[in-house]
Amino acid sequence: MDEDIRKLADALYRERVLRARRTPPEERILEGPKLFDLACEFTRAGIRSEQPGASEAEVEECLRRRLRLQRRLEQSRT
Repeated sequence: MDEDIRKLADALYRERVLRARRTPPEERILEGPKLFDLACEFTRAGIRSEQPGASEAEVEECLRRRLRLQRRLEQSRT
């Protein structure tokens, strides 16, 4: 069974790679902001889960703090 799952995972990965290669460059460029927006939505959901009583303004401020922290961490690695 594990071998079947591995083969399926490999086939799915190959298909994703081939699809990405067929994607025009202008569409690929737009994927970055879309992925960032999606990551922010997941982060907001996590913040709401951690702080159920937080207002939307508080959730946004927490998100901004986390983004600033991430930026500082990335800059310190260079």
